[in-house]
Amino acid sequence: MRARAAGVGYKPQECIAMKKTRFLYLIQIESKIDLETAIMAPTFDNPGDIVTSPYKFAHVVLRTNKYEQKVKFYQVFFGAEVRFSNEILSLLGYDDEHHRIGIINLEIANKNPMTCGLEHLSFTYESLDDLVLAALQREKHGMKPTWCTNHGPTTSIYYKDPDGNNLETQVDNFETMKEADEFLASEAFKVNPVGVDFTVEELLDRLRSGEDHASIKTRPPSGPRDFDDVPEEAR
Repeated sequence: MRARAAGVGYKPQECIAMKKTRFLYLIQIESKIDLETAIMAPTFDNPGDIVTSPYKFAHVVLRTNKYEQKVKFYQVFFGAEVRFSNEILSLLGYDDEHHRIGIINLEIANKNPMTCGLEHLSFTYESLDDLVLAALQREKHGMKPTWCTNHGPTTSIYYKDPDGNNLETQVDNFETMKEADEFLASEAFKVNPVGVDFTVEELLDRLRSGEDHASIKTRPPSGPRDFDDVPEEAR
């Protein structure tokens, strides 16, 4: 804007490049990364210090001593196809990835929930309608939620698999990542990073009433809450 006011011409791509250089300079200050290395495109000879990010999350592989039960559970839970299976390994998929869930049959002890390890896996639905419809369908197979809560960034319904692993099914509450990031930085999330609970029945009633989805997904005000207040069955 200053360049325009002074009557100096500029190109948008030049401004973008200037912003990128400033951003990389700030990275250099914070992490002591060499600026020339940060700006330069990485090569095999000069890979740089910033690790290349993957472009997607591919799949999860779980170990179990309840093999047939667990394969059936995930097949039903996701409406998935079994794309490979033998007595040791099953691979299940539900989209264009060759498999999203792998299950390995091992003679191992039952899971101890009081040890370090994975807390939960999370799977996103496109809409509240799909999230609730899947919950109603799972209920017909005896799969009941262990916890339903509005975290703020997401409206989430949790389950457990046969080994006690927590599974989160969710829908994004915000239209943009910027809005979600702003909520994570808000005082409301600082006070309550856990969520405001609901039931599937309450969510279903609000959808049937015709209430706007954005209104349903807005987290109600709440007081302080920590993870000790999460329902026992969801831990």
